[in-house]
Amino acid sequence: MSYSVERRESVLKKMLPPNNRSIAMLAKEEGISDATLYLWRKQARDEGRLMPDSGNAPQGWTSRDKFAAVMATAAMSEIEIAAYCRERGLYPEQLTQWRKACEQANDWDRASEQQLKAATKSDRKQVRQLEKELARKEKALAEAAALLVLRKKFNAMFEDQEDD
Repeated sequence: MSYSVERRESVLKKMLPPNNRSIAMLAKEEGISDATLYLWRKQARDEGRLMPDSGNAPQGWTSRDKFAAVMATAAMSEIEIAAYCRERGLYPEQLTQWRKACEQANDWDRASEQQLKAATKSDRKQVRQLEKELARKEKALAEAAALLVLRKKFNAMFEDQEDD
């Protein structure tokens, strides 16, 4: 069954703040299957529209939706941001947190590279210590083996003299 564009847009608006209707509620109210509503929401997201997952709170928004909100408000003034937030049931502080998270996500490569370098340096230091310890133990083992050989020779000399 195909639905008109107007009906589809009307139903999609009910998913957005301030209505924040869940897909299950909309399916019952509108007589449209859950699968169709999920498909419409996915298609709206693919078009670049904000379509939160959660039925009641911005914490349920996907990272893609949060990023889109950050991008949409990037060039806005404080007054425009406040209006945008009221319209979508957000707080400006949430947008600020999301913006910081986006900025940190872009620095992830650098942070992970620094962690990797620190771990590599630590590993190299530990390898050097283990190599030194191994060399010390090899010397001690060689010395013990040499003493054992000398003792056998010494014992063998005295056994030969006793036989005479």
